Order: sequence, then C-alpha cells, then structure tokens
Amino acid sequence: MVKINILFASKDFIKTSLLIEMIKRNGYNLITVTKYNDVLSILEDRNIDLLMISQELEDINGLVLLKNIRNSKYKDLPVIAVVESSTAIVENIPREISSDLFFSYGSTPKSRQESNLITYKLAFFQLGADECLFYDQDLHESLARIKAVVRRIIPKHSQEVIKVNEIELDMASYTVKVAGKEIKVTAKEFDLLYVFLSSPNRVLSRPYLLERIWGFNYFGSPRTVDVHIRRLRAKLGKAAKYIHTVSCVGYKFIP
Repeated sequence: MVKINILFASKDFIKTSLLIEMIKRNGYNLITVTKYNDVLSILEDRNIDLLMISQELEDINGLVLLKNIRNSKYKDLPVIAVVESSTAIVENIPREISSDLFFSYGSTPKSRQESNLITYKLAFFQLGADECLFYDQDLHESLARIKAVVRRIIPKHSQEVIKVNEIELDMASYTVKVAGKEIKVTAKEFDLLYVFLSSPNRVLSRPYLLERIWGFNYFGSPRTVDVHIRRLRAKLGKAAKYIHTVSCVGYKFIP
C-alpha cells in the first residue's frame, strides 16, 4: 500500500531507538532530524504525513516547534509528542508559549504554587498535539497509538471502493476493474493508480511518486516510475487516456 511518511524531530534518538526500529519494521518511512530548520526544509521538500516531536531539539524546545507548526501552513499536519514520562514537568516554560498554556489554580497557597507546574504531556496537548507517547511506554502500545493516528490520516474512502469514471479500485480486495471487468495489476501498479485517483488534476512529479510508492530509502532511477506507468497504461486499455504525461516533470490524472 502507499507509504506513510513520518518525520521525527528530537535532540537525540538513543532512548527512542527501539521505537524507531519498530516503526520501520511495520512498513512506515521514517526520517529523523535534530534541528528546527531541518524540519521546515523537509516539510517543504517532501510529502510528510505525520510529525513526531520530542521535548527538545538541538536548537528549539519541542513545545515551541509545535506552536510554530500550528501557526503555519502545516497547521493540519498530525503531530505525536514523545516525552520522558507522563509526569515529566516543563522546568522552564518558554516565553513564546507561556500565554498559550492554561493552569487550574487551587484554593490554598500550596495548591496555587503547584498549579504553576505543567507536564509536557498536558502542554503538548494544549498546544494541539494529536497524541502523546512516553519513553517508558510499552512499544506495542506506542505502535498501536501511532497506527490509530495514521488511520485518521488515510481518507475514509481508502477503506472502501474508489470509482472514477470507468475505473474502480476495491481497497478491501485489492482489485481493479475497468468498465466492470477486472484487470490484473501488480501491487505497485495498484498503488500508483490509487495515488492518481486520489489526486485528480494534480501534477505528480517522478520523485513524489517514488516517495509515495517506493519510500524514502529507494535509491533507484526515477525512470522506474515510467516503466510501471507504461505497464499500467497497457492494462487500463482505453482508460489509460486519463493519465497524461507532463513533459520533464511527471504525470497528471485528468478524469
């Protein structure tokens, strides 16, 4: 199926190395960065489906990064926070986010003093995180929570039947029909067709298609895309007319 691309931003990845390995083993593309500018650069250049943020990066607090993301053109990007523990306290609240956090003040001097403390978990949620994981959390539970967020990323119709003109994709049975007749396609051809039908009238470059279908770690030639699309067109017959070649760029599906 089409690859889900995850970007993980953290100061270091020693404590999350096992989680990273489990994420990769479950078929997700994952790229790691340690600096804020690298996050922005990758979001600009690549198609990222999910952002994971730890408490600290090398040059910015993770909470500030999240606020910046929510105030940018990437505001709808799903974000998972990864923190030390459910009780980890924000020792020095960054000035940039102090007015965005809400504290419940108690009725006694002691409770009022304690209310000035806030956990990273609560702070991340208040700033718009979709989920929060912990270093000491069971790995299988962490993966299950990541998958739950991913399920919200995938369009609802991806679990059903996608039909555009005479082309019909059944996501459950992984089959393709053209004008009611089933045609045999490979897994990569199916995924290409899914991307096309999900992105009508949009120019899709060869590098973009490589990332979506083959993943970040594929180092083959972009011409691989051309070969697979040529074979897909042959199988689609007359319906191949919807896949247009955009010279020097890639392809465009025009229903």
